[in-house]
Amino acid sequence: MTTREGSLERPTRHPLDWENPDFYDEPKLFSEMERVFDICHGCRRCVSLCTAFPSLFDLIDEGSTGELDGVEKQKFWEVVDRCYLCDMCFMAKCPYVPPHPWNVDFPHLMLRAKAVKHKKGDVRFRDKLLSSTDLMGKLAAIPVVAEVVNAVNKAPVARKLMDNVLGIHAERKLPDYDSHKFRPNARLNQSFEVHDGDRTSGKVAIYATCYVNYNEPGIGHDLLKVLDHNRIPTRLVEKEACCGMPKLELGDLDAVKALKTRNIPPLAKLAKEGYAILTPVPSCTLMYKQELPLMFPEDEDVKAVAAAMFDPFEYLMLRNRDGLLKTDFKQPLGNISYHIPCHLRVQNIGQKTREMLQMVPDTKVSVVERCSGHDGTWGVKSEHFADSMKIGKPVFKQMGASAPDYISSDCAIAARHIEQGMGDTKAQKQHPLTLIRMAYGLD
Repeated sequence: MTTREGSLERPTRHPLDWENPDFYDEPKLFSEMERVFDICHGCRRCVSLCTAFPSLFDLIDEGSTGELDGVEKQKFWEVVDRCYLCDMCFMAKCPYVPPHPWNVDFPHLMLRAKAVKHKKGDVRFRDKLLSSTDLMGKLAAIPVVAEVVNAVNKAPVARKLMDNVLGIHAERKLPDYDSHKFRPNARLNQSFEVHDGDRTSGKVAIYATCYVNYNEPGIGHDLLKVLDHNRIPTRLVEKEACCGMPKLELGDLDAVKALKTRNIPPLAKLAKEGYAILTPVPSCTLMYKQELPLMFPEDEDVKAVAAAMFDPFEYLMLRNRDGLLKTDFKQPLGNISYHIPCHLRVQNIGQKTREMLQMVPDTKVSVVERCSGHDGTWGVKSEHFADSMKIGKPVFKQMGASAPDYISSDCAIAARHIEQGMGDTKAQKQHPLTLIRMAYGLD
């Protein structure tokens, strides 16, 4: 099976040795960065993926020797700040990832550097704020407060002030907060008979995620309607906190551990009771499937949760293979431009969302498989906004090329970024779960 360019071997990830004091030893970090950067310099295959690699290669080319030894080590941080941990270099491009003896894991090297930086206290207030998604949601989604926050986020004067004081770019369109949060208003149905398939558990628990709970609860409600239509008993995870991905991207690994301690016990209980756990945000799914198992490789509960965790369309298409998915679609969807987010691509589950959308009669799906450039909180920051729009420009163009009726992405943040980059378009932005709910003819 070919899993990355030029290799027939599946990339393997080594556990993250983040609790070892050597992990935070800055001279040892720089030594490893020198080793990996020199390999990257000799290859340059990833130059088109993001701005981290061009930044590295420019530093080398403009240095005193034209080689890595001509670059001041402190300038390595410029490369670190441009990496947003999309994982695409590891999963799709690099020929030197394990099991290759050179053992290159660029994203986890950048994660280590971010952790060292965080441990030193070299972190802005803005970054701590943006990565505290659960706390921000609980405060900003309070009735009345939500309306005020949303109005401020749209006011040019306020946005200019946020740009100057916090470093949140004035032109970045921010998501609204919704005071009608998902979890308190979820309509659940556990009365159906459980029908297990060969590949799937016939009962589901929903881990809502911060974004769905506080920003776009409609995505969660649409998922529930699709599951209800397929007569799948559904419940919510008893209690949940942020998955930890924003803190991971900040390098705050102690905060990741604290969130893991809160989230894993109720999730593991459900996994052991035979529930499939669905998360409607790809980054959250990836956190439980990949990052936490690599941080806590000996934790049996973490392993159990990882095995039970599914992307919604991964689960639905497995139900289809089991002959248990309803295909009584009543509403054609026309022409859809569908974007696959990086954190879904690296899960190696195939294009399950596209497969299900294409099951809808009289529906054409044009797939764009490229980074949108927003990447969590990275594209919100003043210093990275222009680069995020530059990275996304080919995506914006491809998404509009087929004159779509709908633009869609499993990552709601990426979809909003794409909509902003496309500018004046007649296409409606809808989440894939919303499109499937519409196709079933559900209100």
